[in-house]
Parts: sequence; structure tokens; C-alpha cells
Amino acid sequence: MIDRFNRKIEYLRVSLTDRCNLRCQYCMPESGVAKMKHEDILTLEEILRVIELLAELGISKVRLTGGEPLLRRGIVNLIRDIKSIAGIKQVMLTTNGVLLDKMADDLINAGLDGVNLSLDTLDKNIFKKITRRDSFENVFNGLQKVISGGLEVKVNCVPILGVNEGDILKIAALAKDNFIKVRFIELMPIGCAVDFAGVKTTKIKSQIEAVYGNLISVEKYNSLQGPAQYFSLPNFKGQIGFIDALEHKFCNSCNRIRLTAAGFLKLCLNSNDGLDVKKLLRSSISNENLIEELQKTIYYKPREHHFNENFDAEKMYQIGG
Repeated sequence: MIDRFNRKIEYLRVSLTDRCNLRCQYCMPESGVAKMKHEDILTLEEILRVIELLAELGISKVRLTGGEPLLRRGIVNLIRDIKSIAGIKQVMLTTNGVLLDKMADDLINAGLDGVNLSLDTLDKNIFKKITRRDSFENVFNGLQKVISGGLEVKVNCVPILGVNEGDILKIAALAKDNFIKVRFIELMPIGCAVDFAGVKTTKIKSQIEAVYGNLISVEKYNSLQGPAQYFSLPNFKGQIGFIDALEHKFCNSCNRIRLTAAGFLKLCLNSNDGLDVKKLLRSSISNENLIEELQKTIYYKPREHHFNENFDAEKMYQIGG
């Protein structure tokens, strides 16, 4: 599936729920948020129908996000069903890891290919401060379980000034003894995050090189790898990655679209352009007409984001990151 700027769109992120069992300061208010009604979110059957049609258009990688996707009942069977769709090569999961220790075996048996685990610190006190929950042990145990289970594992860390910048080297060291990717992600100015300041990628790189040696660029192996720039380090089994969408736009190679829990197909993280898929699904539209609407909408995916000029009013937990 090619858009009007000749980008091959092959990566779908699906938000399964707006609910989360953490209250990370840069993501969600301490009091939580008004939860969507169950009937207002897509059913698992509706999600599968959309993925099947998008697979016909060329989508080959699906990432399940939230909120916290492991809170969605039926996720294990959903993963198994998505894996059975012709054309789908990878099914991945982005999680905060709180339920991962308990669910890892079932997820692996269902065919899950990989996990992105959000982990901003290895200090349980700082973890509690950031997330407003005392769940560090659950998360770290879950991380160990998916590593030992042979999944492709990426640890996502958002460095924030005055919060967790002192843990950057410790987080990076997770890739020293494990065949995983540790990624430092630039803080995005969405929702609660506008009250914080992120650590610049250049500063993070300098800190890492001062202790572990020179970062050696690793060439991307395929378009499904995503926007991160990856580097190897001397004596490291894994790799270090950086995603800095504000400092270095990767829009010209963006291959992703997003389906929100409410059933809206978003074409860009910082754009309201898209398609109300839920409305179409619940109007008894035929597969032929729905796939035509999907294709027509995706063709007009915006050229680039505009975080530097304006901020989307939506919250990250609503759109799955």
C-alpha cells in the first residue's frame, strides 16, 4: 500500500483500551481519566475484521498497544487470531509490564513475536514516583521472563530532566548482558508531558560513550524495524537505539498508521486526519466498500508531523503512542 508520497504503509498500531494500571506523571493525571464505555470501543471481532482487510492492502506488522493492552480481556486469543491472518508477519506488544510476569507464557504460546517494555528506571523508588504505583518487581520479573522466552525484546526509556536522567547508564547496561534493544525515546509534548522537559539525545549519547565506548551505527535491516537509529557498543550483546522525532523527523520514511480503541484510523500521531472506522463497521458496510474507504484514506497520510508548531490535544494513552 503506497501513499501519495510514495511511502510503503505496512505497519499498524492498534490501541486495545484506554485503561491503564499505572499513572505515569508524563502520561496521565494522578486521579486517572474518565474511562470509555465498553460499547464505545471496538470489539475483538471488529479489530480482526479491520486487520484482515488492511493485510490485503499490505499491512504486515501489527503492534498491540493501549492504555495497557494486557488489561484487555481476550488479548491472548486475539494475538493467536491475528497471527493466523494471511500476510501478517509480526505481532508485537507494547506494555508497561505490570501483568507480563503472569501472562508471558500464554502470550508466547499464542505466537507473540516481540515485546516493547516501557521502563524508565531501575530504581524502585523512582519507579514509584514516576508511575505512582509500587509495581517495579512485577515489571522487572516480566522483563526477565520474556527475555528468557526468546522473544524480540525492546526496552523503551523516556529520559526526563530532574526525574530519571541519573538512570540512563543503568538502563543502557541492560543491553550489555542481554540480546535486547534499549531505546531512549524523546519526550513527546502531548497531554501531561508538556509539564516536563526531556533529555536531549546528544546528551544521552555523550553519557553512554563516556562510560561504555563509542557508539557504532548499525544499518537498518528492513522497513519494519521502525524509526529508531540503532548502535552497537564494545562488549555489548544488545544494541542501543534512539528515537528523537522532534530533533530528527523520520516522517519521510514513516510506514505506520494507528487504530484507536474508539475505532478511529489515525494517519499520524500529531494529526486528526483519518477515518471513523467504527461508524462504518457498525453501519453494515461490506468488506469491499470498507477496504475501498481504508485505501482511499491511507493514501492521504500527511507528509509530516507538526509537533514544533502545534500540539495535538489528544493524550498518548488514547492513541497508543
